[in-house]
This record gives sequence, C-alpha cells and structure tokens, in this order.
Amino acid sequence: MFKLLKRLNMHEYQMIFISVIFIALQVWLELKIPDYMSVLTQKLESSGTTTADILAPGLIMLFLSVLSVIASVIVGYFVAKIAAGFAARLRKDSFTQIMNYASQDIKQFSVPSLLTRSTNDITQLQQFVAMGLQAIIKAPITTIWAITKIAGKGWQWTTATGIAVAVLTIMLTLMLLLVQPKFKVVQKLTDNLNQITRENLTGIKVVHAYNAEKYQSDKLDQANSQLTNTNLFAYRVLALMNPGMSLISSTLTLSVYTIGAIVINQAAQAQRLPLFGNMIVFSSYAMQVIMGFLLLSIIFVLLPRVTVSANRLNEILNVEPSIKYPASTRNLQTSTNQKGIIEFKHVGLKYKGAESSALTNLSFKAQQGQTVAFIGSTGSGKSTALQLILRVHDATSGEILIDGKDIQEYSEENLNNKIGYIPQRAVLFSGTVRSNIDLGESQNKHSPLTDTEILTALDIAQAKDFVLQKEKGLDEPVAQHGDNFSGGQKQRLAITRAIARKPEILLFDDSFSALDYATDRKLRDNLAQKFKNVTKIIVAQRISTISDADQIIVLDNGKVVGQGTHEQLLKNNKVYQEIAYSQLSKEELAK
Repeated sequence: MFKLLKRLNMHEYQMIFISVIFIALQVWLELKIPDYMSVLTQKLESSGTTTADILAPGLIMLFLSVLSVIASVIVGYFVAKIAAGFAARLRKDSFTQIMNYASQDIKQFSVPSLLTRSTNDITQLQQFVAMGLQAIIKAPITTIWAITKIAGKGWQWTTATGIAVAVLTIMLTLMLLLVQPKFKVVQKLTDNLNQITRENLTGIKVVHAYNAEKYQSDKLDQANSQLTNTNLFAYRVLALMNPGMSLISSTLTLSVYTIGAIVINQAAQAQRLPLFGNMIVFSSYAMQVIMGFLLLSIIFVLLPRVTVSANRLNEILNVEPSIKYPASTRNLQTSTNQKGIIEFKHVGLKYKGAESSALTNLSFKAQQGQTVAFIGSTGSGKSTALQLILRVHDATSGEILIDGKDIQEYSEENLNNKIGYIPQRAVLFSGTVRSNIDLGESQNKHSPLTDTEILTALDIAQAKDFVLQKEKGLDEPVAQHGDNFSGGQKQRLAITRAIARKPEILLFDDSFSALDYATDRKLRDNLAQKFKNVTKIIVAQRISTISDADQIIVLDNGKVVGQGTHEQLLKNNKVYQEIAYSQLSKEELAK
C-alpha cells in the first residue's frame, strides 16, 4: 500500500497539506461548539436570563457549524481531485508496465486477472483515497483533541470513555482479522468469474454450435456462487460494525448521563450545581471521540479489500520485464550498407522449466530481398523462430544478427521499425479500415498515410477491391477483433498494415492460410515485384506458398531436418517429400 502511495506527485502532496489544514480547522470548529453549549447551560442555570442571552451563543454555534460545512466541502473537493489523479496515474503506469511485458511475463498472470487488476483493483484504491484520506487525517485529530478537552472534567466520565474506546478497538481489530483473508479470496474469484465470462463471449459461436449454453451457464453459476458466498460472509461481518458502533455510542451516552446524575446529586448536596454544564459539555466531547472512531470504521470497511488490491497492483508493477532493450541505438553502426540481412548462428531456445529445447542449432542467413521459408509439422518450432526475431523470447544459445549487429543491441523502437509482422491470427482493432492500416509509427512512413499510399498497400495485399466495395471505403467501421470481416479479409488487411510500414523485413507467420490459392499467388507475385529489396521470412503449411523461396528450412521437433531450395528438398529430403506429396500430386509439383 505504501509503495503505491509513493506514486503521489508533489502537487498532490500540496493538496493533502491544504486538506490537513482545513480538516484541522473543521475539527477546531466542531470542538468549539460545545464551549458555547457550556455558556448556554450556565445562563440557563442562572436567574434572570433573557432571550438575547441565549440567542447570542446560539447564533455563534450556528455560524461555527456553517464554517465547518464549508471547510468539509473544500476538503472533499481536494480529496476527490487527489483520488482521481492518483487513480489515473496508476492506470497509466500499470498499462505501460503490462505493455512492456514479454510473453513469459504475461503468463505469470492470466489476462482476466490483468484486466481486473487494471480496473477493479484501481477503483478500490480510488475509493479508499477519496473516502479514507479524510477519515485517516480527521479521526486521530478529532480523537486526540477531544480527549484533551475532556481531561480533568471528571475521572468517572473519562474512565467510561476509555472503556468505550477499548471495546471499539477490540471489535474493529477482530472484524479486520476475520474479513481480510476473505477479500483475498474475493479478488481471485473475481478473476475466475471474469475469465469464464470472457471465454464464453469470445467463443459464443462455438457454445451455440455445440448446444453448450447450459454447461457454460452452470460453470458461470458455480463461479458466481463462490464469489457471492464469500462476499456475503465478509459483508455480513462488516454489517455488524454499524450496530456495534451505535451500541457502544449509546451505552457511553447512557453511562455519561448516569454518572452525571450521580455526581450532580452528590454535588447538589454539597451545593455545587454547575457540574450539570460540565456533564453536557463532556457528553458532546465524548461523542466527538466516538465520532473519531466512527470515521476510523470507514477505514476498517475499506482496508481489507484495498490492501489486497494494493498488493495485486504491486505485483504487476514490480515485475521486471524479462526482455531488456538498450535505451537507444541511434548511433549503432551496422557492418554493411545493405538492409534487412538476417543471420541465425547456431540458435537454440529452451523455455524455463521445459524438458527439451523448442529450437536446436538453427543456422541460416537471409540476404537483402531474399525469401526464407519455414515448414514443418505443428509444434516443430516454426513460429518460435519468428518470435526470436521479434524478441518475444530471447535465444538461450547462439546469436541472431540483423544487418551484422546482434539483435539485442537494438532498442525496441529501432528493431520494430525494421520489421513488418503479420501474425498467424490476424489482429484488427475497433476503429476504421484507415486507422487499422495507418497504425503506429515507422521510420519509413509518415503519419498519417495518404489515401494513395493506403490504396497502393491494399492493392498489393489483394484487399483493395473488397474495401472499396464497402459503403464508406477506407472509413468503413471495423468491429472489435474485426468480426465484421471474413477471415481472409482480416488477414489481407493485416498484411496491408505491414506493407504500408515499408519495412526492411517482412515476417509472415502462416499469414496466407486463410487465402485461396489464386489470391495467395497474386499477393506473393506482387511482393516479389514491388518489394524486391525487402527480406521476407515466411512460416507456412502449404507447399505452394513457399515453393519459390530462395531457401526453405524444414523443422521437426525444433531441429533442422532439411535446408535448401524446393527442388533440392523435393529430391533429397524425406520429411519435405511427405509434406509435399500429402498436398500436391507429383505432376503438380513438377510444374
């Protein structure tokens, strides 16, 4: 919790300081009112009291109350501003931190958990700051100041107040100990509920296709029931707080008046009646002490959950990204004037905790403008090789060079500027066709792109026709995940986005799989003609997609089992032959 509060900036600390001043003023005004109550009781006890005698202190009490309300409003304004600014910064910091995660870092948390931590947990902290900051400051000031006021006004009353404070402390501590573990469970169950909901909505077509609505509903009901029951226990315990506070407050009031009656009776016999005024004033101050603890009860309601939320946020903010980049590579001198040269030197990758390597001793060199293709069975390590170029993972052995320099010497920005990446599953963002193509920045493109540049990229990617057929053309809305486009259309738009960057290297991670053979052929011909100087790395399952590659690498269980051109591999490599003959006839392969 304190680690997060260190993220408050100087302006917010200044506002907290101003809030403390106004809270102290508010407490002083509230504790000043009983002094005039004492004056009133003294005047009422004396003979010959007029209306004017009562009206004057009464108006002063009313004026003090109005000032107290004004001070409270000012404090509320500053605290709300602090809470909103602090929450906004936490959202930005957590989002930025998550964006810097490598894939293995994200695996430490589930995606639904990261969403909950970035939204729900931050909201809990915002509420705590907004409501709790006033209570944290005001409660001790009120309590200590009120106790100094009542000191010496009667040991009997002071003892009664002390007992009430002790009982309150014990009650609040027990409640906190009971509730705190439950709120830890609540946050985990919230993550689980979000995960089930997200999976159900993402895969709703599959759910309908398999008539699995009842299964999914039962799964959600079970998670929802667990969350509800845990919440019910926690809030039932917290629900005892208000009646408990009321009982203690009422008992204290009764004790003050009972003790007062006894003391006044004894004083009357000794002809010392002014003690009645002391009792009224003491009762007011005693209630201020209770009010101080009532304010603290707000903290006890919020604290169990907010401490859990703070710990969860600290967990994501404290993760050191496993992939480290140098700050800048502006002055990095490459060993060649050519661009887009990729070289793997005996590269291997073994995931943490894995028994075997995902890649072993992978070596190849792609010159500028060449096409290198990877093929192999599912899980053979094809996509993993591309991810090493993107630094999604870092190789555990060997080295990867781009333009003669180790890939780890490039800053993240400079490395990404060289690469145009098209993932296996096309990723589109809600917006328009234009916003999806003109995404991000690159050293080889200005932003925004002109319509001509976008249309040229669309034409190369064989996407121009279906985009222009849309009612709004480039400004056609794109739904979340691009759900208003077919799989092949989404893949062509994703390819367009990479082409529009005009990168030095294009990485295709099985990006032609949703395209028909004719579209696949036209697109690759366009790339060969108009991107002659761009190096292309292709992962594919179809032989026809990679048959004209300058170099084909055959992978099996992370190992290179063949390397050469299509003709060489078809003649000499059994694994490649099996793949080829399973897709095309010998006559088709001979063409």
